[in-house]
Amino acid sequence: MSVIKLLSPRLANQIAAGEVVERPASVLKELVENALDAGAGNIDVDVEQGGVKLIRVRDNGSGISEGDLPLALSRHATSKISSLEDLEAVGSLGFRGEALASISSVSRLALTSRTEEQEAASRVEVEGRDMDARLSPAAHPVGTTVEVRDLFFNTPARRKFLRTEKTEFGHLEECLRRQALGRFDTGFTLRHNQKVVQSLRPAPTQLDRERRIGALCGQKFIDNAVVIDAEAIGLRLWGWVALPTFSRSQADLQYFFVNNRVIRDRLVAHAVRQAYRDVLYNNRHPAFVLYLEVDPATVDVNVHPTKHEVRFRDGRLVHDFIFRTLHKALADVRPDDHLRGAVAQSLGRDTGAVEGANAEVGRLAGAAIEAPAQSAFAGSHAQPPQKTWEARDQMAFYQSLNQGGGVAARSSAEPMQSAAPVSDGEPFRGQVMPTPPQTDGDEPPLGYAIAQLHGIYILAQTRQGMIVVDMHAAHERITYERMKLALDAENLKSQPLLVPLSMAVSQKEAALAESHGDELQRLGLLIERIGPETVAVRQVPTLLRNADTEQLVRDVLADLIENGQSDRIEAVTHELLGTMACHGAVRANRQLTIPEMNALLRDMEATERSGQCNHGRPTWTLVTMSELDKLFLRGR
Repeated sequence: MSVIKLLSPRLANQIAAGEVVERPASVLKELVENALDAGAGNIDVDVEQGGVKLIRVRDNGSGISEGDLPLALSRHATSKISSLEDLEAVGSLGFRGEALASISSVSRLALTSRTEEQEAASRVEVEGRDMDARLSPAAHPVGTTVEVRDLFFNTPARRKFLRTEKTEFGHLEECLRRQALGRFDTGFTLRHNQKVVQSLRPAPTQLDRERRIGALCGQKFIDNAVVIDAEAIGLRLWGWVALPTFSRSQADLQYFFVNNRVIRDRLVAHAVRQAYRDVLYNNRHPAFVLYLEVDPATVDVNVHPTKHEVRFRDGRLVHDFIFRTLHKALADVRPDDHLRGAVAQSLGRDTGAVEGANAEVGRLAGAAIEAPAQSAFAGSHAQPPQKTWEARDQMAFYQSLNQGGGVAARSSAEPMQSAAPVSDGEPFRGQVMPTPPQTDGDEPPLGYAIAQLHGIYILAQTRQGMIVVDMHAAHERITYERMKLALDAENLKSQPLLVPLSMAVSQKEAALAESHGDELQRLGLLIERIGPETVAVRQVPTLLRNADTEQLVRDVLADLIENGQSDRIEAVTHELLGTMACHGAVRANRQLTIPEMNALLRDMEATERSGQCNHGRPTWTLVTMSELDKLFLRGR
């Protein structure tokens, strides 16, 4: 008696459906991808009851001929690949040939299509019970319409796992959002229960693309986004990354596409997280819409049935390219980039206002930073800065900031106190502050200082309104960035251990330490393999001589296992530099003169990542004139 049996086509398709069709959104994803592969310029989607009752996808693509309609519903039938070479360089979104067969096995499916060569369309219908395809003539323009009704009608156990109509429609909407972000050349329409929810026209220009992203991801995102476009070593990365100040409490606004296919990949996530490492506050997540273009032969998309995961042939190369591109883009962000978002949000959400804000801020900040370090330190503080702040003057200034005061840094829990409290019996005599220069020329992005508030904040005036600067946080970032540059110039020095540290590790970890020996030594870490499962640490970075060496090495080896590389030493080193910069920064209640305040503002404009301190907190904010007018009801 035979124990092994061949599964029936119906049962095999239902097993496959368990992998491909999780919920209505899975059906929509497969159908929209087929439409995009067919070259559709417009895709209309109608759903009812969250997609459980009906999902209809109509496109104006190339269509399917009458003879191929029944075959299209068969398992492992596709027009997208025909050989192993095609599979190893897939350029289409779909290629498995399982989607329609899997969907039809758990629903009532009707497919109507017509090619340009045909005079009339044809329709094929199939139900999950018997899987017998019924072919008939139909009326339809060039293109294809797929109707999926009564999803999971024959698998009630699966239907019980579906959520409420609102929840399922939310997943459907998110699915279409991803496809619309991945294909700007295609128009999309989404209707739910006969009501239009989303209508997107094709977006051929950069402005049209930004409008689509604003409609799908929110106008605040595009107002606070930096455009990037970098190309090297056969890779191209372009798209939009949000400023660190526009961070999220959860990773719900992160879209990454590889050759127009939306993916979720640990390697990519690690590269992005590393690029944002010292500009994000605790447990915050960056927002981005990014597109990576690579040779299809260098990426394997045949990793998971849902095709959400990919495997790069040279993952380390891709990781480094993404990290360095984003790291440079974030480092190049200057105060005028932040101002564009702030002014645009203040003026309103209409396109004209946003474009007007961008133009105005660009005009005002056009020649703000002509030298690496421009300062108002010299000359009368009633005039714009006229000369470059020399390195010796900078050193003297920061030495003066760090001297004397003897006032401990104010913790976040302490109340703000004025450096010179006024007694009850003494009349207040305020210091007369100079009027900022009134010139028709260009103005620095952070404007000119006019006062100091409670010895903690610097108040500066710009044409847009008032800038408030946390002087300790700003000085901390400036000091931190200078310390990193100085460290890079001198390279990372190492110190031999008087007694080498012997560690028991796994064979895999020992092999990694041996194979990455040269790389680890460049980071100041000398590790030798002295046994199958034993390594000896002989040198450590000088800056980290007091750190927990064993834990540091284990963390480095864990990074090598997971990501193929480690930035642990750099991260710990920068953390130490950040602590030193924090202790060396100007303290609260340190009274600054107007030239000193302006010197700090000019340095902020010339320093990388000056919008955040070392811990990710903002260093300054803008209160626009329109916001002040609203507070005081002016113009009403």
